[in-house]
Amino acid sequence: MDRIGFNKPYFTGKELEYIVEAVKREKISGNGHFTQLCQHFIEKRYGIKKVLLTTSCTDALEMAALLINTQPGDEIIMPSYTFVSTANAFVLRGANIIFADSGKENPNIDISNLEELITDKTKAIVVVHYAGFSCDMDKIMALASEHGVYVIEDAAQAIESTYKGRPLGSIGHLGGFSFHETKNIISGEGGALLINDPSFIQRAEIIWEKGTNRSAFFKGEVDKYGWMDVGSSFLPSEIIAAFLYAQLEKIEEIQIERLRVWNSYYKNLKCLEEKKKIHLPKIPEFCQHNAHIFYLVCKSEADRDALLLYLNENGVNAIFHYLSLHKSLFYKPRYIGNELVNCDNYAAALIRLPLYYELSIIEVNHVIDCIIKFYDENNG
Repeated sequence: MDRIGFNKPYFTGKELEYIVEAVKREKISGNGHFTQLCQHFIEKRYGIKKVLLTTSCTDALEMAALLINTQPGDEIIMPSYTFVSTANAFVLRGANIIFADSGKENPNIDISNLEELITDKTKAIVVVHYAGFSCDMDKIMALASEHGVYVIEDAAQAIESTYKGRPLGSIGHLGGFSFHETKNIISGEGGALLINDPSFIQRAEIIWEKGTNRSAFFKGEVDKYGWMDVGSSFLPSEIIAAFLYAQLEKIEEIQIERLRVWNSYYKNLKCLEEKKKIHLPKIPEFCQHNAHIFYLVCKSEADRDALLLYLNENGVNAIFHYLSLHKSLFYKPRYIGNELVNCDNYAAALIRLPLYYELSIIEVNHVIDCIIKFYDENNG
């Protein structure tokens, strides 16, 4: 058997056809035919008031930071167990990051201790739906409303996931999707800003267009455009949008295959959890997840490292995930918060297994067999 990679980008077969069509339309810069198709698709499917494609979810979060007028000294609450982009978007605006712990059941932000982190300097709570598992959005939105702060959904991993039937990314004031090649739906690099509060729409289009009212000009709303606000070049090209649209058209088919793999892992590794050798993902009852990541949590860092080595020696490219941001080289000198025990445990003991569309049942079974054999041999 060939080595099993952690990720393999899936191509639907329409990507090149649509890219050629974009070129023939003689407009391959941003906000053209395929950009509009993608934006309308996402708006309609997920009930989002306005979607703007971006070159990454990082860009979407940076736009969100601008839209809520993040200023030096503002405090932004977010989990420490997340990708650095979640924090960087606000650090770039001078904000102080208030890192929260993860929950015991999954790496999402710990709701039980969230309110004590809110001060009169808090500008926003950024929630990360890790592995496509929903945070408890009713509690978070109620808390934010009580204290007058924004909620931004980092839904980079959560397209097609829901909270009580509502699509993730459609609940907070703002949100972001990622279409990086490791995600369920891809365009190489790519993302989308999700705007659920209509008061942000007009300014978002200006920020999106380098701080100009160029979008209004192309819609015939003004007779010329100029510099109106801060902004940057957040638009992806039509080449990226064309590729993305081919993916979006096949989203249901892609999801069926990813869920097939995820469910097979869960069903066949349950025996190890019952023997208390590993912890499997705990899916909140209010969530329908999107099979973005299948992870397991080992009993210790040493156990995790030994299992990773064993898997890689047996042709399986399994990998760990985030390191705690509050302990990073960049942020540790300025971190003054509490110890984040659950976050540090996920950083030390979590493993992600290969999961992609074309992963065969033979390959899935090989991964499962290797993990079971490891624990049988080590009496772990």
